[in-house]
Amino acid sequence: MQTEPFDYSDYIKKLEAAAKDTFWGFLGCELEEINEKKVIVSLRIAKHHLNLLGILHGGVHASLLDNTMGIAVMVARPHDKIVTTHLALHYVSPLKEGKIYIIGKVVHQSRRMITAQGEIKNEKGKLSSFGTGSFQLID
Repeated sequence: MQTEPFDYSDYIKKLEAAAKDTFWGFLGCELEEINEKKVIVSLRIAKHHLNLLGILHGGVHASLLDNTMGIAVMVARPHDKIVTTHLALHYVSPLKEGKIYIIGKVVHQSRRMITAQGEIKNEKGKLSSFGTGSFQLID
């Protein structure tokens, strides 16, 4: 039995509308690209994203990676409810200003668990942080 191709443009609109008034919207994230292979999110760094050292707060890194990998997982399983069960991050270089890009993709799926990886890069493509996440389907 053949199924119809998934409508990503409609899915993006629904995700953006649902996320507008959540933490995602507060951060100021924008969906740049979404397909079955990867998700790209962008963020223009603002003063409220910085820590006392004037660099992007580690919690913002974590939130961006969690959200972006989570969207990649949601694209892989669009009809399931999914939550993060584990998040591992590595901070490589600081970010202070400009537009950044967060790339997320699914690397493994089983019946109830999905593993994703993500990375944050600056406008020039320099790696700032990367991580992996485990996600579980819930009833």
